[in-house]
Amino acid sequence: SCFGYPLSIFFIIINEFCERFSYYGMRAVLVLYFKYFLQWDDNLSTAIYHTFVALCYLTPILGALIADSWLGKFKTIVSLSIVYTIGQAVMAVSSINDLTDHNRDGTPDVVTVHVALSMIGLILIALGTGGIKPCVSAFGGDQFEDHQEKQRSRFFSIFYLSINAGSLLSTIITPILRAQECGIHSKQRCYPLAFGVPAALMAIALVVFIVGSGMYKKVKPQGNIMIQVSKCIGFAIKNRFRHRSKEFPKREHWLDWASEKYDKRLITQTKMVLKVLFLYIPLPMFWALFDQQGSRWTLQATTMDGNFGAIQIQPDQMQTVNPILIIIMVPVVDAVIYPLIKKCKINFTPLRKITVGMFLASLAFVAAALVQVQIDKTLPVFPAAGQSQLKILNLGTNSATVKFEPQIQDVTIEPLQS
Repeated sequence: SCFGYPLSIFFIIINEFCERFSYYGMRAVLVLYFKYFLQWDDNLSTAIYHTFVALCYLTPILGALIADSWLGKFKTIVSLSIVYTIGQAVMAVSSINDLTDHNRDGTPDVVTVHVALSMIGLILIALGTGGIKPCVSAFGGDQFEDHQEKQRSRFFSIFYLSINAGSLLSTIITPILRAQECGIHSKQRCYPLAFGVPAALMAIALVVFIVGSGMYKKVKPQGNIMIQVSKCIGFAIKNRFRHRSKEFPKREHWLDWASEKYDKRLITQTKMVLKVLFLYIPLPMFWALFDQQGSRWTLQATTMDGNFGAIQIQPDQMQTVNPILIIIMVPVVDAVIYPLIKKCKINFTPLRKITVGMFLASLAFVAAALVQVQIDKTLPVFPAAGQSQLKILNLGTNSATVKFEPQIQDVTIEPLQS
């Protein structure tokens, strides 16, 4: 041990930092890669981006099932990290412009090759990052003994800090790498470097995790609780349907119909989970808004000027604001704001905190809408379908009148100012 902590957790924290750097670094430049490299429009870029993110948050269910039912946490993390690393490498290769630029004109000749490689890479990344997500933090918790509750609590705080540190650094660095120019035959935005560095960090994360394997405490798979809960709910519904006749007495809760097969502890815990899930109903709406940072807000930033004199802010660097505010605001809120609210004798329950957070998120989108209104005022007005646009320049010294058909008003064109 080191300072009362198992040595193994340091490998886990370094692994998590590198993995989060890899994921958020790749994701930061993803929507711009779709728009400018694959030449997709804003809507398609946004749709594919959010499909990928949704897949990343769906695959943890698969990872948890594999870890708890078959391989265990350690083997699951190693196996899916290999898949993850391969996916990042495929993404880096897919962004190499010279791969299909046979005529050396600066654009890919066979875009479908790049699209196919990108989709394969993203699917592998989603399987990898989602699959290890429920395992790494739980595996870290397994390293502590029962009497090390204080150390375990601090570990999770440091673990969360490593996530935000990796996210912060990656969303600063990878957009800078993307903005560079590189290429063999023609110079383009350096997406291979922007995807290659996250791929290298994921490889480092995998190596670091494997190096610490001899120090880990590895708990054998004990079955997935999600499967047990699902079976309990299914049996309760089926048993209630079988005994729907009035001759059978009613029970206090519909889950109590599972008591013939499942113990009271599992039934009680399932009831608690269902109550919590009811409170979580609004959360998908919040995260749907939150993840707009990487899509619509980044695309919005491409229409704005990021030049602040000595500092040039890239559109995809705006995502850096989130981890910066987390690192700053979490201690401020815990140490200052919440104690002040408590002194004012306001019962600021967790449910109220969630409500305030969602209200602030809605205000953020009001602000984004107001910004977009101002941006739209600076954009050129393009003709609608069935219309044409005519631009006339008066290069003479006197005013000129342009006459149109009777139903269109004549226009006077002043000479251009020298």
